[in-house]
Amino acid sequence: MIRLKDNYSYLYLLILAAMSWGLVKLTGSDQFNRMVTPAHSPDYFSKGYMKWEMNELGIPKTKLIADQMMHYSDDETMHLTKPVMFFYNEKTPPWIITAETGVMSADGKDLMLNGKVYVDRAASKGARELKIHTTNLKVKPEISYAETDAWAELISLPNWTTGIGMKLTFAEPIHLELLSHVKGNYETK
Repeated sequence: MIRLKDNYSYLYLLILAAMSWGLVKLTGSDQFNRMVTPAHSPDYFSKGYMKWEMNELGIPKTKLIADQMMHYSDDETMHLTKPVMFFYNEKTPPWIITAETGVMSADGKDLMLNGKVYVDRAASKGARELKIHTTNLKVKPEISYAETDAWAELISLPNWTTGIGMKLTFAEPIHLELLSHVKGNYETK
């Protein structure tokens, strides 16, 4: 025979559970788990980001550093603050590209450098120092290539050249081309 007196504890627990469920529904606390993430929001980030790429012999090919990197889950892009990209060659000092901001594509094949962009290569035996000033440079790290449709200035003292649009290959054979409205000042001997 079951006694009613022994089942009061179960009855109290059932009433307490029903009141808790009602309170959660009343306050809307169950909505916290259903918050919608904004469409373009970062899912992870890094301060002091650095990425090296080596060739098949373990020799540095490229290096990318940035003050800050933010990865976005919706399009898998990486947004970079003050990125610096290095392209290494056996015969010349590295090419160093700095920019205000950058966006790396999801597949890592395109790096769009935005704002003011500076490309530098130090002098070496057989090659003079070269500085390039431009904006909005599209870089393809995989094939050591960069291009822009914007104005570009090339400085290799005592010479300088300007033009609209530029194509640049960093790997051997190095190739640099200004596309239109090319003007320059060259020192002759």
